[in-house]
Amino acid sequence: MKKILVIGAGGQVGSVLTGELQTRYGFENVIASDVRPLSGFGGNFIGLDATDFEGLKRVVTDHGINEIYHLAAILSASGEKFPLDTWDINMKTFFNVLEVSRLHGVSKVFYPSSIAVFGQNAPKVDTPQSAPLCPTTVYGISKVAGENWASYYHQKYGLDIRSLRYPGIIGYQSPPGGGTTDYAVDIFHKAVQNKPYECFLEPSTMLPMIYMDDAIRATIELMEAPAASITVRTSYNLAGMSFSPAQLAASIKGHCPGFEISYTPDFRQEIADSWPMSIDDSVARKGWGWQPAYNLDAMTDIMASQLKLKYENHYSVV
Repeated sequence: MKKILVIGAGGQVGSVLTGELQTRYGFENVIASDVRPLSGFGGNFIGLDATDFEGLKRVVTDHGINEIYHLAAILSASGEKFPLDTWDINMKTFFNVLEVSRLHGVSKVFYPSSIAVFGQNAPKVDTPQSAPLCPTTVYGISKVAGENWASYYHQKYGLDIRSLRYPGIIGYQSPPGGGTTDYAVDIFHKAVQNKPYECFLEPSTMLPMIYMDDAIRATIELMEAPAASITVRTSYNLAGMSFSPAQLAASIKGHCPGFEISYTPDFRQEIADSWPMSIDDSVARKGWGWQPAYNLDAMTDIMASQLKLKYENHYSVV
């Protein structure tokens, strides 16, 4: 029987992934955890600071955990404000997960990587699985290191660690979380409230993105795939769609005709310029059958309609 622990369940991906895991495997078999108290997970929530090795070990052993989804991290833009803290937190939490898993019977681990692992020396269009990894942010550096540690623990100890290089993830369930691609979430919140949006990227900045439902499905499909089909033990490239702020704004105007956008690029523009414009995820498609379901307009339809409903029902970001 699966007994799953989600670390960072309060984050953008974690909140949605935890609910889907509970639906699939039973509420009682999925424990949500986060460093801060959270509501919405019923009685199956545990406060957990993943930098605390002993605390993590207690949760794993007390609850018979055999799978961990490790989602806690400081993201790209936020991480550049406190680079040493970002490195310490991102790496220490992952080392704790690796060691607790190795020593206490956790058979499978999910580790999220990111397109932030790529740098200026990687091809910008259809960036391949094997592209050089020379990131320009401490977040990206920590993700490259994590990918290599995942591969090491698989080779050295046989730990089944699986990973995806997420592009920007767009969902209506939670507010933006401090990443460079999070403009593509924030812009919807402004648009449905009839507020103008000041974008921190240039209008033509093309970046890889994915709709939340596709990201969650890809994660679970990867974790459920037979071990023999997992040929990449660092992290798989993952793609959904690519678009620029101007293209996204044009799509949004189909739902919010009066929407206005302006552009004031800041330090995040340099981060975005170092990242791919599109991703080649053919290795994932061939290996375990990955296939995205949403394009820009389909994603915009859902985002606009769902957020309009939330704000009509007095939605608030906390």
